[in-house]
Amino acid sequence: MKLFVYHTPELTPTGKAPECAIAVDVLRATSTIATVLAAGGEAVQVFSDLDQLIEVSEKWPSEKRLRAGERGGAKVAGFELGNSPLDCTPELVEGRRLFISTTNGTRALQRVQDSPNLLAAALINRAAVVQFLLEKQPETVWIVGSGWEGSFSLEDTVCAGAIAHSLLQQTTLSPEELAGNDEVISAIALYSQWQDNLLGLLHQASHGQRLLRLDCHEDLKYCSQTDILDVLPIQHETGVLKSQKK
Repeated sequence: MKLFVYHTPELTPTGKAPECAIAVDVLRATSTIATVLAAGGEAVQVFSDLDQLIEVSEKWPSEKRLRAGERGGAKVAGFELGNSPLDCTPELVEGRRLFISTTNGTRALQRVQDSPNLLAAALINRAAVVQFLLEKQPETVWIVGSGWEGSFSLEDTVCAGAIAHSLLQQTTLSPEELAGNDEVISAIALYSQWQDNLLGLLHQASHGQRLLRLDCHEDLKYCSQTDILDVLPIQHETGVLKSQKK
């Protein structure tokens, strides 16, 4: 297994897809996707374009759909939800499909949607993602961070490092054998330094600070937890993720 970390969708190689791709947007799209599916949501369908989201979701009965839209960290007017996982309670989402568009995370998912195995990962479901990799042993794995509008983000890189760190702990691979690029080594180093204070790192992150200014303190606390959801969001058809629960 060779692992590659790309800090943003724009940094991924063009014209090819890996055997397994893992999209990461800790703050907050992939955290929300994992939470919705763990709470009994039927599926999550992702869009980069808000108008397309509205057009497609209109074909679903209103009682079977939820629309989540976020731009710049704030909820889009006219949508039931923004991008807070804490709003995605079982009472609200069970049996319903979430149609979601966010500033960064949905772009990362769409960039690697041609991979035969596309997962959505966050810190909260890290263990489920690692278990999938250990069971399937894909030859090439890309972890694609969402970043923020094309720039590096601490929170997505530390999640990539958390996945890589766990793989090293549970296999006989050395860092040199696992790492397909230098970004893997740097992600492991970042996680190793901050693993006991991930909330502190999220407070340092520029997007974490942006969310704090929007009074999203509880979101940061929730998204900084590791391995609290045993749920694996995996793409079943293009742009549609469903739960592969243990």
